[in-house]
Amino acid sequence: MGLLFSSAVHADRTGTIERVKGSVVAVGTFERLRSPAFQFLATGFAVADGTLIVTNAHVLPAVLDSVQLETIAVLVVAKGGKDPAQVREAKQLVVDTGSDLALLKITGPALPPMKVRGSATIGEGQEILFTGYPIGAILGPYPATHRGIVSASTLIAIPQRQGGSLDPRIVHRLNTGPFPVFQLDATAYPGNSGSPLYDPESGEVLGVVNMVFIKATKEAALTQPSGITYAIPSSHLLDLLQRAR
Repeated sequence: MGLLFSSAVHADRTGTIERVKGSVVAVGTFERLRSPAFQFLATGFAVADGTLIVTNAHVLPAVLDSVQLETIAVLVVAKGGKDPAQVREAKQLVVDTGSDLALLKITGPALPPMKVRGSATIGEGQEILFTGYPIGAILGPYPATHRGIVSASTLIAIPQRQGGSLDPRIVHRLNTGPFPVFQLDATAYPGNSGSPLYDPESGEVLGVVNMVFIKATKEAALTQPSGITYAIPSSHLLDLLQRAR
């Protein structure tokens, strides 16, 4: 009985991952005459009507090369990797630097959207998966999934014991109001920024993986990053989606 239950759970989670992979994209910039034409920056995923893509705000370029017609774009990888990946142009729709989240609007047919669940009831021990493109610029457009749990809900910035440990980002965050973020017992890598954090059974989005924005304020006193992975709770994404309506 135990073996049958374990197999059923494995099959369910395998199916969840396959569905999520259809919603996950690589986020970057596209310049036709550049080699490579698509430059990878981070991960994103489809929500709402399937043409809205969520990613981290900090990964988006501050300036595009208008002379070379550089654009923000996403790379949509076909299931199984049999067909060539599609490059879709994207435009910034809403950017919230406070939560480091951004919504992009892509051209072309809608992708399968992920459902976003509120994060208020998510506690320590919640099992999670996240799927994205770790070190995507080098390893290529092959989505990888990592698993773990929410190990803590912790403030994005905390008061420092020594004034020398403060920098403008920490001061700004403390002044504007630090908010809780998820600390994860799972390892993310550069390129995983913007990956959906989701429930292994339902596939509902619980948060958005963040590799830079949170560490810049939370771990500023460390000379080397801790290796801990963090995520922005989905409540901030729901707020962003409301603003996009």
